[in-house]
Amino acid sequence: MKKITAFLLFIVFNTLLFGQSKPTLFLVGDSTMADKINPDKNPEHGWGQILPELLNDKILIQNHATNGRSSKNFRTEGRWDKVEKQLKKGDFVIIQFGHNDQKIEDSARYTNPTTQYRANLERYVLETRAKGAIPILMTSITRRNFNENGVLIDTHGLYPLVVRMLANDLKTPLVDLQLLTEQMEVSYGPEKSTQLHLHFEKGENPYYPEAKNDDTHLSKLGATLTANLAVKALIKLNIGFDKFVK
Repeated sequence: MKKITAFLLFIVFNTLLFGQSKPTLFLVGDSTMADKINPDKNPEHGWGQILPELLNDKILIQNHATNGRSSKNFRTEGRWDKVEKQLKKGDFVIIQFGHNDQKIEDSARYTNPTTQYRANLERYVLETRAKGAIPILMTSITRRNFNENGVLIDTHGLYPLVVRMLANDLKTPLVDLQLLTEQMEVSYGPEKSTQLHLHFEKGENPYYPEAKNDDTHLSKLGATLTANLAVKALIKLNIGFDKFVK
């Protein structure tokens, strides 16, 4: 009996010591980061969809980013609740909203950047920290919006600035993905940058039988390059993320 008890204690001790669950990386955001259906056929990819190819098996990934969500309706629809209930010490939460917060014609999604948007992001950060997890704020990826002179023009207004200011005020890790993707777009230039997005003539791609000209969402190439930029930036934050990168 003593031997059995000792053996059981040994198992319990080793489970507690070595069997702790892996950390999880949670992604909360919009379509630019979301997983897309039919990835083998669908030209559109969210950059979060590429992360499993870049990270090792020491961390789990849950991509909760969803098309059409803002910092407002991601919460009102109960999507944040599903994430928050799972959070534990050592997890990471990437928070990237803004594209849909701009939709001033939609009361379910629109937020004023300097008031409600900022307040929403602050809640995500504080509630993540309350669970012992690490929040990471990200600015929205840029849109491909070159003028006739080949200058990339911003479409996000105050939203990215608010993210930067909040990250500074709350001492929260920040990845300025707007800056990084702006640099990427500019390096490709007005014409070649169409490869980073969804540009197809009528009949060119079976997934889009009609013509497609989308300068917001990403092609697989655009998503892959953006994911690589994000991961490199996460490493530089010195929050221990480097050990999860392949």
